[in-house]
Amino acid sequence: MRRNQKLVALFMVMMMLSLCLVGCGKEAKQEMESPGVQTIVDMADREVEVPDKIEKVFCVSPVGTILVYTLDPDLLIGWNYDLREGEKEFILPEYHQLPNLGGWYAKATCNTEELLKLDPDVILSVGQVDLEQAETVQEQTGIPVVIIKAEQLKDFDKAYEFAGKLLNKEEKAKELADYCRKTISEIEEKAKDIPEDQRVRVYYAEGPDGLQTDPAGSPHTETLDLVGGLNVAEVPMKGGMGMAEVSMEQVLSWNPDVILSWGKSQGGYYDQIFSDPAWQNLSAVSNKKVYAIPTGPFNWFDRPPSANRIIGVKWLGNLLYPDIYNYDMVKETKEFYKLFYHYDITDEEIETLLKDCGGI
Repeated sequence: MRRNQKLVALFMVMMMLSLCLVGCGKEAKQEMESPGVQTIVDMADREVEVPDKIEKVFCVSPVGTILVYTLDPDLLIGWNYDLREGEKEFILPEYHQLPNLGGWYAKATCNTEELLKLDPDVILSVGQVDLEQAETVQEQTGIPVVIIKAEQLKDFDKAYEFAGKLLNKEEKAKELADYCRKTISEIEEKAKDIPEDQRVRVYYAEGPDGLQTDPAGSPHTETLDLVGGLNVAEVPMKGGMGMAEVSMEQVLSWNPDVILSWGKSQGGYYDQIFSDPAWQNLSAVSNKKVYAIPTGPFNWFDRPPSANRIIGVKWLGNLLYPDIYNYDMVKETKEFYKLFYHYDITDEEIETLLKDCGGI
């Protein structure tokens, strides 16, 4: 009898142990399957712990914000500045009301209190590699900061590939990376066909009076360098935002063939150049070769120096050397806006967009 009782007791103990092990096994399996963290190496060779699944992203500057918008706008938790009306025109309406959180670029500051309330999974630093800034922001916010190198236009294919893998958007990223790679390769090949003595001399008129500019080799004039334009500005290279001050006498002495200017929506001087007496002795003005830079939703030539400039090299190549580049800008603009901005731009919108920019 006692032996049977012992066997029953032993059986009960074994059953209880078995149930406990099954329960623990389920908990362990659930723990393994639940979202966790992973250690990645960013494009500055930093090891960063990030969530396995990233659903909310903020960027230190518009360079990254534009890149993320083109990949998947649903990932963005905010902009770096208040969108202008011209920008809203080509940005999907559901993203107009995302908050302006500022950032860590130029003179901007970030609204860290609001940022922390929105609790992004990761902060991206896209563009020039700035190790000190990345570490500082990460320490200030407690949010992982990932550096994605995109210092030149030719870096954007790799930047998209890296971002796509990080954000689990690899299929879309491949489309965008392939477009960037193909475009830059085409432009570089076509630029080789421009005879040195036929290079067009260009002045880039920045600022509210057109008397700020950047020299060849500057990140702000990379688009012009790529298509084979000859930048006439003989000014020192400025870091950061660039924009070296020049005098009207200097511009007159350079006497460019073409002037590229910020348009009115960007606070530029395009609308005044043809009527300002000080500019009338320039060849570009007398020959009606002063052009506003397309801006919508973002500038095609320079600021911000993100993927928005990829369509700009096609536009500028056509403008300066139509026989060599010979792009159908209606077709190209439609393809780019659909692929990058998720927007079906119409023929009428393209005509308006390019009206002061050399037309279509």
